[in-house]
Amino acid sequence: MKRFFSSSLIITILFSALIFTSCKDKVMGWSVVLWNIPDSSLQSGDVVPVYIKSNISHVYVIGLEDGKKIEVPLWQLTEPLSKKKNLKSKARYEEYAHTYASVKLDGLPCRAEPVNTAKQVYRLRKGEVIKILYKGKGQVVMAGKTALEGDWFRILTKDGTQGWCFSYNLNLYETDASGNQIGGEVIAEEETEDVLFTEISQKTWYPDYFDTMIKSNNIDLARMHPSFNFRIDTENKKVSLNTKDIHENWEYKGYTKNDDREFALTDIPVVIISRRSNFIVLRYTGEDGKPQELDFVTIDADLNEIIENERTRRSWSYLQIWSRGPVYTSTNYGKLVFDEDGSFHWSNFRLLVPSVIKSTAKNAGTAQVKYTISKSLAQNYDGVVTLKFNGMNEEVNFLYRLEDDGLRLEDATSAKMDGNQIKERSASPIIVYFKRQSSSGSDQ
Repeated sequence: MKRFFSSSLIITILFSALIFTSCKDKVMGWSVVLWNIPDSSLQSGDVVPVYIKSNISHVYVIGLEDGKKIEVPLWQLTEPLSKKKNLKSKARYEEYAHTYASVKLDGLPCRAEPVNTAKQVYRLRKGEVIKILYKGKGQVVMAGKTALEGDWFRILTKDGTQGWCFSYNLNLYETDASGNQIGGEVIAEEETEDVLFTEISQKTWYPDYFDTMIKSNNIDLARMHPSFNFRIDTENKKVSLNTKDIHENWEYKGYTKNDDREFALTDIPVVIISRRSNFIVLRYTGEDGKPQELDFVTIDADLNEIIENERTRRSWSYLQIWSRGPVYTSTNYGKLVFDEDGSFHWSNFRLLVPSVIKSTAKNAGTAQVKYTISKSLAQNYDGVVTLKFNGMNEEVNFLYRLEDDGLRLEDATSAKMDGNQIKERSASPIIVYFKRQSSSGSDQ
């Protein structure tokens, strides 16, 4: 911990030194202030020069009129542009440059588009202050058969989230040079813990490795299923936690707030720790009494569609092997026959025993293409075929390549695996070449 603290301190000192020694007068662009910075006498709508953008510290370094330079969070400014282009950017925000709003309704949705059925990107708390950026054209919001009064506004929250919000449940007001409210109704902000817990309970949470699989396009169907999730159903008083190894259901009785972002569920061995709006940690204690921490995230993609696409990929890949054969023969390694139903028969494979195939293996089993290969391997191989021999517990994996006149298999017993993907081939693999046998029984 001390080493980490020291490293963090050094990075901070170096970055601060960089601000005041290297940026000097070299301006990378000009930005519009989106949220008041009263300590530096900057109001929303002001234009400032930007010298540095740090994606590590998530700040811009900007210049003030007195020559001083300060750090400002990235979300508080527009993206730096040239002076000419920034004039158009400033004009966009000019009408509502000093306009803010407080929220009248707890849980008011902020949406991705100015349409009442668009995806929610944020839920606002009652009394929460937001910045009005500009007015947009959107769909009329109805209450029954009556159109509600108001407009769609592009808004900004204090954590940097942007989205669209209809103004019917907003109290718009102007601010002075110090950022103080001028006119408008004063609305007290609700307690944040209820809102945070409500946000957590309204979402379905999935194991974080789902996100890793989706981003890498490396889907392990044995570990990905829509039912593997964590949910709190406050309406029906149910809590469920289901993973590949855990299957729990409890009656929901409430929660206790342990910390700003930590909640212990009443009479349930689960503590929820909110890290980000789309990431929580569950501290779960099973029947063995050993606590474990499980990472869960929200998933925007359609899991059923992803799973179906992966099944299609596997089926299509296997059918390519079957349709190009289905009978393959080798002088040294026998005869390998694939059936359309996913079964195989392999005779005279004794030269691969026991280095690749165990002596207990029978001549038949099941075959599938369930693993993927890295981009570098894809230049020389079509994929990985997995053979599960009857009489043998372990599966046998071969990198394969469909040739014009046959099938090339390469033993992947010692290949480097990462999850469901082969990254590197074995150091000294056995390579087997089979010729495709024609329907008449002769080799081609």
